[in-house]
Amino acid sequence: MNNNNLSTAALMVAAATAMPLVCEAQTLEKIAASDKITVSYRDAAVPFSYALSPTRAVGFSVDLTDAIVDDVRVKLKKPNLEVVRIPVTGQNRITLLANGTYDLECGSTTNTAARGKEVTFSISHFYTGTRLLAKTTSNVKSYADLAKKPVATAAGSTNEKVLRKYSTDNNLDIQVVLGKDYGDSLQMLEEDRVVALALDDVLLFGLRANSKNPASLEVVGETLQVEPYGCMLRKDDPEFKKLVDGSIARLMKSGEFTRLYAKWFESPIPPKGVVLGMPMSKQLKANLKAMSDKPEF
Repeated sequence: MNNNNLSTAALMVAAATAMPLVCEAQTLEKIAASDKITVSYRDAAVPFSYALSPTRAVGFSVDLTDAIVDDVRVKLKKPNLEVVRIPVTGQNRITLLANGTYDLECGSTTNTAARGKEVTFSISHFYTGTRLLAKTTSNVKSYADLAKKPVATAAGSTNEKVLRKYSTDNNLDIQVVLGKDYGDSLQMLEEDRVVALALDDVLLFGLRANSKNPASLEVVGETLQVEPYGCMLRKDDPEFKKLVDGSIARLMKSGEFTRLYAKWFESPIPPKGVVLGMPMSKQLKANLKAMSDKPEF
């Protein structure tokens, strides 16, 4: 994996405010003219994109990015195309893409209709939504089992809103208990102060894998408010979107996408060799054939 210039990330981000808000050149033209492509990464979005060191980012999304970059090299006939990687956050990822600071983000960004007014999304590469983490001895298997019982979730999260709405719509009178963060919420479950924890399923699998006793916990319940993740690119650039979608479609058709999924979600991952044990969702399996880029359901 090429992680060229990862250490220059801070300088690149600092310069972003000085850049124009409109990138005049189409992406492939911009890349060809500069002889480099700038891509983003997240420093702690396990297992999508995370930094193992100041010079190395890894993850499922990093591998997807590398595959797309390889296709850019072929398209532009530039086998030695330089790759610059810069860190982004949930707050600046759209702005820095739109103003030309970087060219592509394949991370954990939900494709929404609102965001679609500012950026373009690729074929969806992951689906997530609210599910439940419960003790295997609790007999909690579905949301119906939570009636009038205490359930933890993170304060201010979309999961809190989803859980409260589901409780109201189904007359369950779930007693929502707010944790200050993910760790605090998990501790409440481990100490039996709540009967379940409601969060995005990918977060639940990660919390279980890193818990004190993973075998004592299980992810249960249907997925509420399914949200698709997609790679982000600038709007009104059909040529680059065609290339990005083509790369993802190639991986899906060849089986390479499934192999990459197994590598990051069902196998030991660095640095500690933790196994998330998260099987591919039915929505993602369906999209290996549908190859949809539609926003959240």
